[in-house]
Parts: sequence; structure tokens; C-alpha cells
Amino acid sequence: MSRTATIRATLLAFGLAAGAVAAQAQDAKVLRLYSARHYQTDEALYANFTKATGIRIDRVDADDAGILARLKSEGAASPADVVLLVDAARLWKAEADGLFAPVRSAVLEQRLPATLRGKDSGQGSAWFGYSTRARVVVYNKAGVKKEDVDTYAELADPKNKGRVCTRSGSHPYNLSLFGSMLERVGPERAEAWLQGVVANMARAPKGGDTDQIKAVASGECQVALTNSYYLARLMRSDKAEDRAVVDKVGVVFPDQDGAGTHVNVSGGGMAAHAKNRQAAVQFLEYLASDEAQSYFANGNNEWPAVRGVKVANPALDAFGSFRQEAVPVAAVGANQAKVQQMLDRVGYK
Repeated sequence: MSRTATIRATLLAFGLAAGAVAAQAQDAKVLRLYSARHYQTDEALYANFTKATGIRIDRVDADDAGILARLKSEGAASPADVVLLVDAARLWKAEADGLFAPVRSAVLEQRLPATLRGKDSGQGSAWFGYSTRARVVVYNKAGVKKEDVDTYAELADPKNKGRVCTRSGSHPYNLSLFGSMLERVGPERAEAWLQGVVANMARAPKGGDTDQIKAVASGECQVALTNSYYLARLMRSDKAEDRAVVDKVGVVFPDQDGAGTHVNVSGGGMAAHAKNRQAAVQFLEYLASDEAQSYFANGNNEWPAVRGVKVANPALDAFGSFRQEAVPVAAVGANQAKVQQMLDRVGYK
């Protein structure tokens, strides 16, 4: 090879190497996020992370099931760095299927309770819970006494026959509650309870949680299950029709004299095949900051996972404090298949 050719080859190699370094540097400034959170206020949360770090978020939105299916399909080729899910059972499922990479972070371990973290493999936790929401009961104040619906068990009591409405029994929010009930009372009593709920329904399950609240207010049914933040949204709404709904319904945090109210969690973790792991950890730690925790509380009416974060949310203040159940997230997730079989047997659609 001539001297000129050698110089050209060397320059080409240097050029390729420089290009690779530049590409890596550019890639380090992008976080690829798969998110099941579809809340408008999260946009400000993501924008503030980018402003603080210079890391741009490239986001894919889907529901929990869609995200899990996509991660499995993509395998090691998945571009996802961080995965956010909005249900305890889905977080457990992702962990069980190996879709998270363990993260060891002193920041996260210090700020987030151990009960709101995934299993610690010795290399770190698989996922982290950043906000919570309660599965509460709403009732029509004109037709129902609060003491007749202040436990989950009473949803199956004959005194509430023809009064109950819910969304699909197979929706993750209900599956998590039912999985918790199974853990609390055992399979026989849990299935009998589900059968009683079906027997008490005013109509077939349909719609979302907000639809259940409105159905109670309109008198289509008298009692319903909902996640707390759906009711909080209506409580904070400026629309006259929403305020009218709120005026007609009462809310109960069930089982305050017993096991406590079922609480679900929204959280996430680093994807198993994350390419930009440093940025992934930065983002997960950011979600545990006071700033981000305030967005969860004030933006989407969820309780912060970090203790002591100041919340300026009149709806959450109105709810007050309540006793939460102590059923482990792993147990709720592990019970999902059994619960679905029960739902099929009792005809809970």
C-alpha cells in the first residue's frame, strides 16, 4: 500500500471512530420511554427533566398490556430504556417475565418505601412505585346509607342487590383489587364474594371508572368501585355538570376497621435491554424528586410515594388520611390467573 493510500485509510478510520463517538454522545442525550401513563400533566414533568438534564425523551405510548407485548416481541432489540406502568399487577408481571433490569440506587432506596419497590435480586430492585391511588366505593347519597357500603364485603351482601355497577371485572384495576381479596380471605370466600357482586349488579359491567361515578349520580346504579383520582378529577373540575355529579355521591374508603383500603401503584423501571442505562437511572431518580412527586399529586390527583412531600391538592386534602391494606404487590400479581378463572366461573364479564 502506498504512503498516500495508508494516510487515506488512517484518516477514514479516524473519521469512522469519531463518527461513532459522536453518535454515542448524541444517543446518550436521548431517553427512550415506553409509557402507559396518559395524563396531560405528565408533559410538564417530562419537559422539566429535559430542561434539567439536556436529555430528550423519545416516548412510545400504549396501555400496559400493549407495552408488555411489545417488549416481549422486540426482545433484545428493544430500544426501550425505561418502562412506566400504571398497575401493580402489570409491574409484577413485567418483573416475572424478566422485562426489567435491576437498578441499585441509593437515592431510590432512601426515598421510596420498600413496600413500593420490586424484589431486590441482590443487584437492585426490578421496579419502583412513584404514586398510589385507592380503590374506593362511591354511593348515591339519596338512596344508600354509608354504613351499608363501608366494606368491600358489603358489595356482595343481598342488601345491595340491584345496586352495584362496575367496569369490566378483567380490567387491571379490578383484577388487582380481586387479587388482593383472594390473598386476604382465600379462594373459596373470594369466589363466593365475586359471585355475590355479580348477583348485586344493576347492569352488565361497562365503561370506565368515571362512567361508574356518573351512573351512581344519575341513579342508574347506587354503588360503584372507582380509583380515587377519577373522583378527585371531578371534584376539582370547573364544569357545572361535574360538580353536580360530585354533589350527589359520597365516597367510602372501605375496611377502615379491618384490613384497610386496597391501594394500587403507578411505577416503572429500567428496561431489561436498555441501551442508555445512565440516563435511565437519572430519569428514575428524577421521578422520586420532590418536584416530580408534586406533579403526580397535583397533576393527576395521586398520592406521592415519597413521604413528606407537600401536596397542594384540595381533593386529596378532602379525602383525608386512611388506613391502607398491607397485601404485598407480588401476591396481588401472582393471584391474577386464579382471579380470572374465578371471574369466568361466576360470569363476571
